[in-house]
Amino acid sequence: MRLPPATTRRAFLRAGAGALALPLLPSLASARSASASSRRLAIVYLPNGLHMPDWRPREVGPLGSELPATLQVLGRHREHATVLSGLTLDKARANGDGPGDHARAAAAFLTCAQPVKADGSIVEVGRSADQHVADGIGQDTRFASLQLGCDAGMQSGQCDSGYPCVYSSNLAWSSPHTPLTHESHPRRLFDRLFGVGLAHLSPEERARRVRTKRSVLDFVTREARDLSTKLSLRDRRKLEQYLEGVRALERRIDAATDPAAIALERPSGRPDDFAEHAELLIELLVLAFASDATRVGTFLMANEGSNRTYRSLDVSEGHHSLSHHGKDPQKQAQIARINRFHLGLFVRFLDRLAEEDLLADTQV
Repeated sequence: MRLPPATTRRAFLRAGAGALALPLLPSLASARSASASSRRLAIVYLPNGLHMPDWRPREVGPLGSELPATLQVLGRHREHATVLSGLTLDKARANGDGPGDHARAAAAFLTCAQPVKADGSIVEVGRSADQHVADGIGQDTRFASLQLGCDAGMQSGQCDSGYPCVYSSNLAWSSPHTPLTHESHPRRLFDRLFGVGLAHLSPEERARRVRTKRSVLDFVTREARDLSTKLSLRDRRKLEQYLEGVRALERRIDAATDPAAIALERPSGRPDDFAEHAELLIELLVLAFASDATRVGTFLMANEGSNRTYRSLDVSEGHHSLSHHGKDPQKQAQIARINRFHLGLFVRFLDRLAEEDLLADTQV
């Protein structure tokens, strides 16, 4: 299928077995589409609080030359960063509801609403801010918003002092009663973005696809070659870089997940290594922005209350346990180490946005 003459930023490369969304290519875009809104919003949530003495700069506002210990990893991105203070959410406080700070923190983060504490028969908090933004800038994209997270979403059970788990593992809510579950499987998200999942194939076709390990790009190579003749030199390079990024990501996902499960379903699992897992999801969100598949994304680094251990950081005690440090200096030092690690992954996200020329148009 050939691209229509009036190619827009939402164009696709298509072939018999695949479809691939394109990045914005100014040399093909019409005047109207080129001037269309390209603003994006990304919200990244770090769980279990932060060690504030290593986080808070001496002055709020644009970051100066002297950064606190945790924010030092921002490095060259400091000119893009602004630290705000006084934003404590009243609805994340107990307000008579007793313990359950972790569940309230995640639930109120984007809703600014007090979650209802119940046995799970009632779930109510509020519509999240990202969904209001998506109403304005997400309606012309394939996905009005994307929700990502490294931990599996929990939609049932009790997690925090009488609060249902749904509050601890969801940031985005389409209504006060409806959480938008985040995607934690890189394979499944890749297939949603690039439309090459195996679920729709017959057993024979699925086995052939796995056996030959054909990339999504193998199906659209001819279309890409034809398209490149219509592009400026700069856009040709941009297209080549984008396609290579998709191919490299597909290889990383294959290497990071269980190859034995590929024959059954592409959503085969998550990488065992937390950093690799987070970086794959970050890369997918960047490519989703680059291809204008979405303009609004939330990324839950880990579920609120997560007690993950970070042995690669020489931290053997669980993150949640450390957050209740009782001012123990050794525990405070370990949670600060986790904070710097998480922020380093956030900086990786900023790096990739900058590499794709997206950082200036993305509020993070």
